[in-house]
Amino acid sequence: MAFAGQAAWITGASSGIGAALARGLARQGARLILSGRNVDALEQVSEQCGGGHLILPFETTDHDAIAPAVAAAEEWSGRIDVLINNAGISQRSLAVDTDLSVYERIIAVDLLAPIALTQAVLPAMVKRGSGRIAMISSIAGKVGVPMRTAYCAAKFGLAGYADALRAEVGYLGVQVHNIYPGSIRTDVSRNALTADGSRRGVSDQVIDNGIDPDEAATRMIAAMAAGEREIIVAEGSELAMGEERRMSDSLLDLLGGFMAKGYAKRMNEGAQ
Repeated sequence: MAFAGQAAWITGASSGIGAALARGLARQGARLILSGRNVDALEQVSEQCGGGHLILPFETTDHDAIAPAVAAAEEWSGRIDVLINNAGISQRSLAVDTDLSVYERIIAVDLLAPIALTQAVLPAMVKRGSGRIAMISSIAGKVGVPMRTAYCAAKFGLAGYADALRAEVGYLGVQVHNIYPGSIRTDVSRNALTADGSRRGVSDQVIDNGIDPDEAATRMIAAMAAGEREIIVAEGSELAMGEERRMSDSLLDLLGGFMAKGYAKRMNEGAQ
């Protein structure tokens, strides 16, 4: 019960992986901060989790809304122990057909929004020397997948940010997890953007036959509790692709060790 009594903030919590993570963390006794845009759906998730949790709707791409949201979360919970950046949107279109606005939208939602929220929550975690940040990426954040060029660009970027952030704050007591789901049985494909930015509206067979979201969430939570930094939740060929591109623990330890040995200080002194 690694999360008992902890305040866990989940974005994109109204459905899919986010809702499943909420249910899983609630079973461990976590207090939940549930964010998304659909208030009715968030309230239903809260009830599924026993009720009494904070419903905190806001648009993750509205950077002006982040500071008030963080203040509301901290006022309710006292502190944010866990931040799970789950909100996102996928894509199903060939690059040659895709309007630039689709790239702008997906990068805003899948990359800049989680970075912005993390940057707002991070200082308090660093100050107290504890906290946990999880980025819900995708196997498409490790392997370039056709018809997802914008999505891959955002998810690869998110992984890079998280890896660099872990190296900076891991030795200060803040854990950072990269979570790479494969095909999970959600509406991700139905909600994906097409070449002109419209909603696709149909699912993929591989998604419909994918891992149950509650099972996926159980695996993610267990891996976070075990301190795993790269968490791949996939099966079959998706699992094989993810494992092929997994960073070794020795490399992650090496990167984190730079900061503990004064890397930032030496860099700053060299710039003066």
